[in-house]
Amino acid sequence: MFSKNDIEKEHETKNSQEGGSSSDQASMESLYEASLKDIKEGQIVTGKIVGFTEKEVIIDVGYKSEGLVPVYEFSDPAAIQIGNEIEVFIESKENDEGMVVVSKQKADRLKGWENIVNNRKEGDVVKARVMKRVKGGMMVEVEGVECFLPASLSTLKNAVGTGHLMGQQIDVRILKINIPRKNIVVSRKDVLEEEKKKAKEGVLEKITKGSMAKGIVKNITDFGAFVDLGENTTGLLHITDMSWSRISHPSEMVAVGDEIEVMILDFNKDNMRISLGLKQKSPNPWLDIDSKYPSSKRVKGKVVNIVPYGAFVELEKGIEGLIHISEMSWTKKYANPNELLAIGDVVETVILTVDKQNHKIALGIKQLEQDPWLKVEEKYVEAAVVKGKVRNLTDYGAFIELEEGIDGLIHISDMSWTKRIAHPKDLLKKGQKIEAVVLFSDSKNRKISLGLKQLTANPWDELVNKYKTGAEYEVKVKNIAKDGVYFDIEEDLEGYVPATDTAAFKIDDLLKVKVVKAEPSQKRILCEVVA
Repeated sequence: MFSKNDIEKEHETKNSQEGGSSSDQASMESLYEASLKDIKEGQIVTGKIVGFTEKEVIIDVGYKSEGLVPVYEFSDPAAIQIGNEIEVFIESKENDEGMVVVSKQKADRLKGWENIVNNRKEGDVVKARVMKRVKGGMMVEVEGVECFLPASLSTLKNAVGTGHLMGQQIDVRILKINIPRKNIVVSRKDVLEEEKKKAKEGVLEKITKGSMAKGIVKNITDFGAFVDLGENTTGLLHITDMSWSRISHPSEMVAVGDEIEVMILDFNKDNMRISLGLKQKSPNPWLDIDSKYPSSKRVKGKVVNIVPYGAFVELEKGIEGLIHISEMSWTKKYANPNELLAIGDVVETVILTVDKQNHKIALGIKQLEQDPWLKVEEKYVEAAVVKGKVRNLTDYGAFIELEEGIDGLIHISDMSWTKRIAHPKDLLKKGQKIEAVVLFSDSKNRKISLGLKQLTANPWDELVNKYKTGAEYEVKVKNIAKDGVYFDIEEDLEGYVPATDTAAFKIDDLLKVKVVKAEPSQKRILCEVVA
């Protein structure tokens, strides 16, 4: 094929040698026109590289003039060679400078688009080259076509950034092909998740229950530690599987970054969950616990933890027992175990119960001594007069310490035969030493009932005879209640006049009253006002 310049040069040579004519020139132009390709705008044609500069590549497409393609449209500029054939897109047959306007990029994209539409479908995994960042994600090239990779679909959750992907080739899944808009959306996340799943499945195929595996602790929570087993596979080491001993937090056993060997306890291929164990590497010390720690056996151990309800004692590695606060003393009431024990103390205890299934041992300290309440009924017999100290006062009575840890109760109703006591503090003081009479003692329920009034005989038989019906007395009003007025008919003995209307009475009023009857149960003499 001849170019127009070649034909014109040939024509000038012939004219100079033979003398040319206008008809010859016309024939030469016809020959040139006949040699041109019939190209159309919007068409993809094959052209030949006939030259190149630092910025442009000259393409002969067989038309009147060559076309220029920017070097940046070539994926590998170093591979550009004269004589190579490439396909270009005809944008315009002629620009202002008389040259054909062509584009290699558009040709590649158009061919790529047709190839994708004809040979690819949504869901296919294809190779893509990351080109540039755009708002909301990145543009990637798939078989010459620019596709959109949303940022949310570019990587897995909690993964590092995507800056390192620029210019790299990655695998993506075609999510959506919009033919009218010539738009394609792809996802890298789907491919990564599938790769991760396959890697995990590969690991799960290799592991078996009871086998050992090495991993690195990558995260610690309150309930356990997550261990990276490699190949995008993570297992959970639960806090209950870390030690045969009781621990409060996983950080007591492992730290982030630790390389540990664990046992595979269980795995589920459906949800990709792997359960790991650390304590299972050593024999279970609870297997022969019944024979090793029988009930009532005395043992020594170290206090390893104190809580409001008791203290945990390590009897041996992996074996702990609890001394409940109620098992620390027969007689003393501790508000908190640290009043008696401290972490690190070595204490002697007694085995109370062993729960092999739930890995629990109940211990006691008070059982090292005899329960003082066992002989209470022998020591504090009914009607015996005893001595004690007022330890505490309540609304309903007074607790009297008879000996360390042994208290008796004087109920408010047993403090006086005749005087109505509103509160024990009206009669007794804390720390006061007194005598009292034992009313009854109960070692099983740990109770001793005492009486103060029983130190003297019941005076009511005499009082009934003394205050006969109809006897008159002059008294002074001491108290006015809703249902009547009260007065002292003698020391520590009240008289009472019922009244629906107490407004007529005042404190210290002198009244003349007449005895109606004695009321021992109410500790008073019922009277009426003499008119």
